[in-house]
Amino acid sequence: MEPLTLLALAGVGLAAGFVDAIAGGGGMLSVPALLSAGLPPVAALATNKMQSIIGTTMAATTYWRKGMVSLRALVPAILLTMAGSLFGALTVKHIDTSALNVAVPIALIAIAGYFMFAPRLTDADRAARLSFPIYVPIVGMVVGFYDGLFGPGTGSFLTLAFVALFGLGVTRAAGNTKVLNLASNFGALLLFIPSGDVVWQVAIVMAIGQIAGGYLGALTGIRFGARLIRPLVVIVSIAMALRLLLVH
Repeated sequence: MEPLTLLALAGVGLAAGFVDAIAGGGGMLSVPALLSAGLPPVAALATNKMQSIIGTTMAATTYWRKGMVSLRALVPAILLTMAGSLFGALTVKHIDTSALNVAVPIALIAIAGYFMFAPRLTDADRAARLSFPIYVPIVGMVVGFYDGLFGPGTGSFLTLAFVALFGLGVTRAAGNTKVLNLASNFGALLLFIPSGDVVWQVAIVMAIGQIAGGYLGALTGIRFGARLIRPLVVIVSIAMALRLLLVH
């Protein structure tokens, strides 16, 4: 691949990592860029998982270091999210996922509506509707399975769950989302890497951009909190819904 193309992909990695660290949806930028660079669909998806895991690691680590995440509380959810994602990646080869092209955009628009109109969505924690230790691992496994199976909107679904079901403030919800996103990406890569689907030259170049983007995005999300994360989740969710509807 030509040096200018690789440089452009590094820039895409930076932008995708920045957006993804705040509200998810970085794949909206990176996957089309990889396809435009000539990668086959499966290779594009696998390479995207590989490069995005670097930015997600940086973002998750930054949220954790700033006290937004309790890793000990998330250990069971991390393991089940990883298992769900691996199972989803294995399952996708054996079922028809075309129905998700309609169902997922509807769900994403509903998430956008919730974050747009729900009152008192701030950085303050509220009373949880469900037990964190019991139900976060279940949610992680279900969303991880979806991520391995289909993918778009995973961050939005997790952020909604942490806010609406488990009472976290918006910024803490974003931090916890990044940790489970990391587990989900890793679970899918357990299948993609041995299958030889990752284009390593591209993944490494984009990962360099992801390091900067993930770090800067996490710091920005922490700095501005719900004032930035809330509207960006709305924008990203609607953009993903429209992209899915228009592409398919």
